[in-house]
This record gives sequence, C-alpha cells and structure tokens, in this order.
Amino acid sequence: MSVRDLNLEAIAPMLATFEIHQTDGVDDLADADLGQAVTLTGDNEIGPAGDGDQVLGKLISLTLEDRDNGERLATVQVGGICRLGITTTYPEVGNRVVGGAGGAVKQAPTVASDPAGGNVARGTVLAVNGTTDCVILLN
Repeated sequence: MSVRDLNLEAIAPMLATFEIHQTDGVDDLADADLGQAVTLTGDNEIGPAGDGDQVLGKLISLTLEDRDNGERLATVQVGGICRLGITTTYPEVGNRVVGGAGGAVKQAPTVASDPAGGNVARGTVLAVNGTTDCVILLN
C-alpha cells in the first residue's frame, strides 16, 4: 500500500463574493485572472493584487463573460488552504506573503513596527514548489 498524496487545498475553503473594480468602465479582472491573487480595492470590491498589496485571497470564479463589464461578480477564496503562483522574493515555508507581479505573491517584507492599519502580510506558507508556486494557509 502506498502513501496517498496530500490534497490540502480541498480542506474547508472559505469563499466570499465581491464586485469587481473597474478602470475606465472595464472590469479589472477577467477569465484569464482565475487562480491569481486578488486584493480589496474598495467597499466589497476587488482587483488584481499588485506589488506589495495585501492579499485578500485567490480568485476562484467569475459570473457571466468577459464582455459583461460592470455586471460580473467574483468568488474569492478568503480562507483555508490554496496554491498561488510566486515571484521574487520567493517565500519560504513559515513566511507570510504580499502581492507580487502578475497575480502572484512574494515574501512579505520585514517591518520594524506595524502601521496604524496593521501589517499587510497575509497567510502562512506551508510548502514551496521551486520558483513556481506555494501552498498557503489564508489565516
């Protein structure tokens, strides 16, 4: 009998629905962004996570189609365990993350003291797959 592969991503994901931020009347998220890191951009509104942004979670699905700007809603995994792409500075096991380039995440910077709104670092990295992606607990 062999050891079963771990599938931590299937353990109790917490999902939430959000509106999508727009730039010049065009949604900032499209089908091509599924699986990427997103950030909170306004009241109940999300957009792609940019460099150094606080990561809200992973974009799981979008309603309707790309051409339906202003009418789509986004489902985001905001809790549980997920896999996100990584970019430099690559996180290590036990690190926390912030937004990186192209919908990926990177190791959160060291901060001497938290700003008034709190530290933007998110999650706990459970595993790192080279320079491709990491498994993170969104806590």
